Amino acid sequence: MQYTPDGRHPSDGPAVAEGMPGGGSDGTATALQPGFLASVFRDLGAAPGPGEPGQDADGGRAAGRPEEDVDEAVAAHGRAAALTHHRTLTVRAEHDRLADLLRRAALPVSPMDFESQLRTYEPRPFPAGEAGPDGTGPEPRWEDYVPPRAADADPDEGPSRRLLDSGYQRELAQARLTHQRALREWRTRRAEAADSGEAESRRAHQEAEQARARAVREYNDSLEECRRAYRLAEPAAVESLIERALAASETATQDLPAPCRAVFRPLTSTAVLDLDLPPLDLVPSLTGYRLTPEGEIEPVPRPAPDRATDYLRLVARLALRALQAADAVDTDEILAGVVLNGWLREPGSPEAVCLVSVDADRDALARTRLLPAGAPYEEGQDGDGVYADAERDEALVRLRQLGAAVTPDPYARAGVEPAAAAGATVPSAADLSANEFAELVRELLTRGGLDGWSVRLRGPAGLVATGEGEAGSALPGRWVVWASRAAAPVAEEEIRTLAEAVREEAADRGLRLTTGRFSDAALDLTGDESHQHIHLVDGDGVRELARTHLGLPLGAGV
Repeated sequence: MQYTPDGRHPSDGPAVAEGMPGGGSDGTATALQPGFLASVFRDLGAAPGPGEPGQDADGGRAAGRPEEDVDEAVAAHGRAAALTHHRTLTVRAEHDRLADLLRRAALPVSPMDFESQLRTYEPRPFPAGEAGPDGTGPEPRWEDYVPPRAADADPDEGPSRRLLDSGYQRELAQARLTHQRALREWRTRRAEAADSGEAESRRAHQEAEQARARAVREYNDSLEECRRAYRLAEPAAVESLIERALAASETATQDLPAPCRAVFRPLTSTAVLDLDLPPLDLVPSLTGYRLTPEGEIEPVPRPAPDRATDYLRLVARLALRALQAADAVDTDEILAGVVLNGWLREPGSPEAVCLVSVDADRDALARTRLLPAGAPYEEGQDGDGVYADAERDEALVRLRQLGAAVTPDPYARAGVEPAAAAGATVPSAADLSANEFAELVRELLTRGGLDGWSVRLRGPAGLVATGEGEAGSALPGRWVVWASRAAAPVAEEEIRTLAEAVREEAADRGLRLTTGRFSDAALDLTGDESHQHIHLVDGDGVRELARTHLGLPLGAGV
């Protein structure tokens, strides 16, 4: 039986269509000519197909295009396609890493309070594992070898009767021999242990265990001392505790450097956190690569808003995690609030850029569930996958609920104004956040005798509040307080506005407090009889109140 070159029987019909090069008139088929490969891949720039201009009549190689060039073009296209696929997989791996970071950054934070930091000591046995104190076991005692008959005998027979018993005498003699043999063996083992240095090793082990127990005891004592200092609101103790909690919260993302430093201000009982944000190139800038019709490898960039949103999502989770760590560790409620500033520090850049700033008091932190529940990194029902719109991202929404200022475009280095500055040892009014300034004014006037404090308006520059003092206090009656820290002097018109507010609130007096100074016209107006119920406190007066009522200094400046 005969077969054609393609493995078919001649009776099965022609293997190649009639008129195609290599097809015989008798229905038999021959091997394909090399020019056929070029016709299949002519889209890659190879020679024209069969029957087209530029091909030989016998179906051979294309005119002016050797067969080796055609094969090389096909091989180059294959290599470019493989390289494109490999680079796309690399970009996908970067996206997967970002999704994993978003997941781990949203994990709950374990509280790092003083109780969780206490250490315990558990003695470790000597590695030899012997029962005795020196590794040879206890010394054999005669009481352990006395024959049972001595204990089981009838007490009415008396001891002399038992001594005359020949069977008992034999058992007693055998027991003495056994005890003496065990005693000799024990002494031999003890001497061998002493010669081998085991006793010295055991003493070293006991000394090491005593040192471990002493170290644990000293650590717990120092921790208790830190707790006492923390309850007294000493800055070093509060900062140490907060920074330990912040370091512990980074356990889940140790491969993502985002250190956070804490500064505690006793003047306002506020912790200011400076968070170093991750670099901008952590978020992938491409979706992959593609191969152009010309055979070139071309990157496919991601839309700029999507990349900015992904970076802000990561920033929001890091900020919420730091806030939660500080809030969870404050079990004694020393903190009145927390200020967090997120800084982008780039190599070669002279100044850092603040991309996010949060000013949250204790009540706001208690009301806010800081970290998102569930798994926000997983693909949602709307098909957004890892990436979601900034307005719908849960972490960003919760951050904005705390009144956070967030940059609109981190890649444009568009910074925001920090809520507070943490650099000065003695802060001035300008270094305080809006919540800090409001807390400072409330504390000063409350300690001065003004109770029933109620804030009506509050902003970055100041606040308006009402309060009532008892008849015998330094501030009796109902008051309207207007406090500000503007650089410009308080004008006469502001005094008139405060007088109108006093009338509207049916209050007895008004207090205009500023960390700056008053204009001459404002001072003259309060001298009139119609405005004598308006009292003024300038920057020097505020600093004096801080020293008197709080025992703490307030720096000069607005």
